[in-house]
Order: sequence, then structure tokens, then C-alpha cells
Amino acid sequence: MKWTCDCLNRFGPNSDRDAFFTTRSPNAVPLGAMRAVVQRVTGAQVEIEGKVVGKCGHGLCLLVAVHREDDESRARKLAEKIVNLRIFSDDEGKMNLSLLDLSSRGTAVGILAISNFTVYGDCSKSRRPSFTASAPFEAGKSLFDGFLVALSASGIPVETGEFGADMQVSLVNDGPVTLVVEC
Repeated sequence: MKWTCDCLNRFGPNSDRDAFFTTRSPNAVPLGAMRAVVQRVTGAQVEIEGKVVGKCGHGLCLLVAVHREDDESRARKLAEKIVNLRIFSDDEGKMNLSLLDLSSRGTAVGILAISNFTVYGDCSKSRRPSFTASAPFEAGKSLFDGFLVALSASGIPVETGEFGADMQVSLVNDGPVTLVVEC
């Protein structure tokens, strides 16, 4: 028995199937964008060797990956985008408020930002992920540190783990609300 994928069979022998699968939207994020998994939390903490080294209460837990082609401008842009994400509920229960909005209203909020090169893991060609898109250690650390500085400039308290360390992250996802954000 021959197995086929119906989604590919809809293209005729003279179709531009390859162009269909490789065309990117003109509004698509540039390849090599800095990436963060953003989770709205009621609390989160990170431990190294059994010791809590960073935590936050109500706010965001971020798993952040630096791409090998990233630069400082992308780190600043991602930080600015995250603190302005309108993913917290307003008085009507709609996701309409950002961390900065909550902070300006006197609500205690925070960010736990964790470096995580595996966010750029690619499993498209095998079952073992490839991390070749991730930045090398020194470049990744420098850009992640710049990202932390940009987050802190917003006035929101920021805590983190240790770049490159084996860390255990625990959190209570609020909603749940989880987004992948790239800049």
C-alpha cells in the first residue's frame, strides 16, 4: 500500500508547490528574530542546585532565546514589546492591560526572565532537535543581558536565573495565557 499526503496531492504536476510552502508573508517576522515564550503567571521561580535564585509574583515568566543573527536593537525591541503586551484583564474581564498599565495602577507585578536556547530547537528534520539557530554562548549571554537591562528600564522588577546553567523553573500559568513573541 502506498501512503500519500492529500495536502500535497492537491497540487498538480505543473503547480508551484515549492513556492507555496516557502513563501513568507510580507508582514512576517524576519528570520533570526529574538524569541520569547511569554507566560502570564500568578507566580514563578527558578532554582539552581535546589536554591531559589529568581522569582516573581503576578506578572510574566519569559523563556528567551537569542538567534545567532540577533543584535542589541532586537533585544530592546523585544523588551519594549513584552512590557506593553496587553494580556492582562481590565475591569470588564477583557485582555486589555499591559504590565506597565498594571504597574501604573499600583498593582505589584514582576518578570522572571530565563535564558533558554532550546526555544530555537528545530525538530523539522529529525527527532533530535538541532540548536544551530541559537546564538553562541558569549554572544547569547551579551544579548540576553542587554535584554534584561531593557526590561529593567521599564521600571518593572526583573529577576532571572543564571545564563547557561541547569535550572528548574516552576510557575502557575494564569489563564492559561502563553504566547510566542518574536522581534
